[in-house]
Amino acid sequence: MVGRALHTQRFLRETSGLAMTEALIIVPVLMLVCGAMVEFGMMVYQWNQTVKAMQVGARRAAVSTPLTDISTLSSYAAGVSQGDPVPMPSLPTAPRSVSCGAGATACDAAALARLMDGRDDDGTGITGIRDIAPFIAPENVRITYQESGLGYVGRPFGPVLTVTLEVRDLAFDLLILDMLVPVTIPAHPVAITSEDLSDCEEPCS
Repeated sequence: MVGRALHTQRFLRETSGLAMTEALIIVPVLMLVCGAMVEFGMMVYQWNQTVKAMQVGARRAAVSTPLTDISTLSSYAAGVSQGDPVPMPSLPTAPRSVSCGAGATACDAAALARLMDGRDDDGTGITGIRDIAPFIAPENVRITYQESGLGYVGRPFGPVLTVTLEVRDLAFDLLILDMLVPVTIPAHPVAITSEDLSDCEEPCS
């Protein structure tokens, strides 16, 4: 019994291999923390890119020919004539809207390409959505045109609308986390009041 007690005491006092044991405990935790920091940094970066891309896209859409047919937003009830203020529906009737893109009808392909890539017919390089966030695909973008109650009937280059741009079904492009649990980027809708809804592809009057 005495020999066994001495052997146990000697074992408890032994310090060889202690550094290895500590390393086996600390290194995996350190790697996990570093990996989480990298993934979180990429997530925040892509989040910021998406927000800025939606802002630029909404600004461009507000001064471009609509990407879908918005003729229903220019039709009014009987008694409304040219030059009258645009009537707004009274509550509880919601303002009319038309959408195209992700989760809605298809947008005009050429107009959507200009919005995404920033190229005009003359080849000039105006900033597009993918210049800021290359990971956003055309099928992830949704554009909505909604009555704003501004302007007047018969306004040249279209009515004054609220143009909203947002992303749909867009996942973060991460190193590891997206392979385990795909995380979707929030829609980030950006709304802006339209100006002249015309690209001036034909001579402007």
